[in-house]
Amino acid sequence: MELTQHQADAFARMPLTYLRQEYPNHIMHLLNDDGDVLPPRELHPIFYGCFDWHSAVHGYWLLLRCVRLYPELPCRNDIVALFDEHLTEQNVAKELAYFTAPFRASFERPYGYGWLLALAQELKQSSLPQAAGWYQTLEPLTQDIRNRLVDYLNKLTYPIRVGTHYNTAFALALGLDYARAVEDSALEQAIVTAAERFYLADTRYPAHYEPGGDEYISGALTEALLMSKVAENFPAWFDAFLPDVGSTAALMNPAEVSDRTDPKIAHLDGLNLSRAWCMKHIARALPANHPAQQALGDAVAKHLKASIEHVVGSHYSGGHWLASFALLALE
Repeated sequence: MELTQHQADAFARMPLTYLRQEYPNHIMHLLNDDGDVLPPRELHPIFYGCFDWHSAVHGYWLLLRCVRLYPELPCRNDIVALFDEHLTEQNVAKELAYFTAPFRASFERPYGYGWLLALAQELKQSSLPQAAGWYQTLEPLTQDIRNRLVDYLNKLTYPIRVGTHYNTAFALALGLDYARAVEDSALEQAIVTAAERFYLADTRYPAHYEPGGDEYISGALTEALLMSKVAENFPAWFDAFLPDVGSTAALMNPAEVSDRTDPKIAHLDGLNLSRAWCMKHIARALPANHPAQQALGDAVAKHLKASIEHVVGSHYSGGHWLASFALLALE
């Protein structure tokens, strides 16, 4: 199953709508005084839609990625108009001010960090003539987030392995791709050093305990995805980390989603899609004759079949974010 232009257009039309939809809104908001009691659009004039801040960020990412993959995307002009409307110097300054206010050091850390850097990477690599200007406009926030990630890694003693927003490996995988794309060698080295410190000695990961009931990331597979970008001998590392991965039924079979209107249970569709994404990249990093290839290929197909048709037209619980993970899974 591969991404088609028709699918890319359908995926893009979801954030095109939701990035302007202020409510319902799940605000992770620390108030310093009465003046901080503000509606989402005033707190985050760029990233107020899509239910929460990080989903708005990767909604913009999705739009750019779809246009990069399909330059003649039917909704291309709508995408340009949305970026022109929201990505202004004044709006970026307000977004940056939110991060620099007291007691907000952990806001969107690290998941939102990773996605903001991924968005900056897409702006850098976009063929849209306006993208270079948007990239420069976003740079104050991008560099602040970049520096926050480095500072965070310098003090993070232990990795966070949960299958939700605080997962360390997911953010580092996105951050590493950004660092390499923009040739930020210092950031790249900080991420590689942290990944080696956190994960290089890992063996026999207990993947049979997955999934958790509200997870949209596989702790096992996301770590392996990151290490496929880092480890000098990834096949040897992988064999020690997930030996006989094909026999781990809990990992190879898609999660069951019992209620797609429930915002937490709907995470499991995202898990199926992010697993497919990770498995594809892991397989590409392994030799063609590696014994896990068949199992990974079969598992990708099963995970896609379980969730890909539930993205477009889905309840807002999943609809505000799932298209981004579907896009990753189908590339």
